[in-house]
Amino acid sequence: MELSLLVVFWYGLLHAFGPDHLTAIADFSIGKNKSKTLRITALFAIGHGLSLFLFAKVLQSIDISENVLAYGDIISAAVIIIMGMYLLYMVATSRIQLRKHIHDDKEHIHIWFGKSHEHNDDNMAKTSSLTLGLLMGAGGVRGMLITLGAVQGGMVDFTMVTAFTLGVMLVFGAFGMVMLYVNQNFLGNLTNVRRTFATAGVISLIVGTNILIG
Repeated sequence: MELSLLVVFWYGLLHAFGPDHLTAIADFSIGKNKSKTLRITALFAIGHGLSLFLFAKVLQSIDISENVLAYGDIISAAVIIIMGMYLLYMVATSRIQLRKHIHDDKEHIHIWFGKSHEHNDDNMAKTSSLTLGLLMGAGGVRGMLITLGAVQGGMVDFTMVTAFTLGVMLVFGAFGMVMLYVNQNFLGNLTNVRRTFATAGVISLIVGTNILIG
């Protein structure tokens, strides 16, 4: 059992390095502080693990062709492309804002979408990251089933999904720290913020399109 969990944990690590996942994490982590970045990445990983668990359970009892499974990749690609288009739209319409203020003798930077500062943006980002993780889980079902075929006869239980989710969460958390470094060192003015979001939008379009034609 311990070896099975180790294999699934390792698969979670490798799975998380997919360009679509890292692109999604980058899109949601730009402009966030440390605690918000960690919460967003954790929720994405949890949503991803739960989605894979549910899909794998369904596919264990239903014989579905490879062509149908391929739609999972299409869903993931579509989500990434839509995110890219959204970010580029926000940049083009000047809906990405930045405000600085001093609090406890420290300078704080707030970055938000829209014409006015809405404090529910953070809750929306956390909910969106969980939802995104659930949606993109469909794209990893094939790989999960192949891995599970090598352990426990392909049977899925919640312990194995937890091991997978922890592997994903470790990589996402580490990448979130990379994004935090970018936030703290390169997003000190509105011009850089908009350039960063525009770059993330273009990368999202490239990654999503590559998945579709790959």
